[in-house]
Amino acid sequence: MKSITDRLDVWSLRPAAVTGVSGTRALLGFVGLMYYVSPYQERNYLFGPDGVLPHEDFKAQLTGFSLYTLSASPWYFQLVYHLGIAAALAVMLGVGGRPGLAVHWALLWSVYQRQPGLLDGGDNLAYVVIPFLLLTRCYDRFALPTGLASRLARRVPGHLRALSVPFHNLGVLMVAAQICLVYVVSGLYKVMGEEWQDGTALFYIMRVAEFELPGWSHLVYENDLLVVLGTYGTVAFLVYFPMGVLVPALRPWAAAASICFHLSIAFFMGLTGFALTMIACDLVFLSGALDRALMWLRERLPGSRTPPADSAPADPATAERPGGENTTQPTAPQAELV
Repeated sequence: MKSITDRLDVWSLRPAAVTGVSGTRALLGFVGLMYYVSPYQERNYLFGPDGVLPHEDFKAQLTGFSLYTLSASPWYFQLVYHLGIAAALAVMLGVGGRPGLAVHWALLWSVYQRQPGLLDGGDNLAYVVIPFLLLTRCYDRFALPTGLASRLARRVPGHLRALSVPFHNLGVLMVAAQICLVYVVSGLYKVMGEEWQDGTALFYIMRVAEFELPGWSHLVYENDLLVVLGTYGTVAFLVYFPMGVLVPALRPWAAAASICFHLSIAFFMGLTGFALTMIACDLVFLSGALDRALMWLRERLPGSRTPPADSAPADPATAERPGGENTTQPTAPQAELV
């Protein structure tokens, strides 16, 4: 019983994976910004009310919600689109806190719904993960300091601020569970496919015209050994990834393998948004490694102080800003993710 109560105390008083989840927020902001900026010159044709999908046709086929349905005015479209750019940039830079993150989610959902033909699968994970990040202290790291959040924090009752740590840990756990679920379900679906069972799936995937990388893909699909190893290795990795992250000693290696796996998808198949979204979620499992890397950089920067890397506020009731940023220097160790 003492072990159980000690474990509960850790999870209620010490935030887990603060650096990792902050990296998740920053990278998801970058992915959203990339989605807005990369087709910027063609935005009127792709997303505008008089573009490839006219406003009335868009409203007729929409099954969810989108802010772009509220008006067919070109000026309104330009306003919402550029607000989306500003919100994504603010999330990436760590400005605006949880309200800014919620605005970014609503605008990103809206633009994704406006042109589903451009989506690559990363949108599905972003839909789910960003609301989980609203529970976390994902603005404690990699964020520009703002005086407004500090002033607002003084007006929040202490007992409410104390709830930030258990809610943060719940949000981190939900992100970790979601990414594990994605891997397992994807792996089990592949196991049921005939091409994945006989070891030829990679051959067919890399020959699809939309995903083929000229000059490079043939080096893989023309090599029988690489095709078989890549096919069976992918299935084994996806199915057993959750087991790897459950073991603390294997967790960084499993996350690093996942990052390499998705970088190869971005390179060979061009699914950059999907790959970066998956990598962003993998950062939750690399929080300790990120802390050590930041400490290493601080030690080598001239004139910099080196605070403890794996740290959390000693008094959670006085350290949390409403936007998720710290107002005091952390002093206590973070809880483990799992």
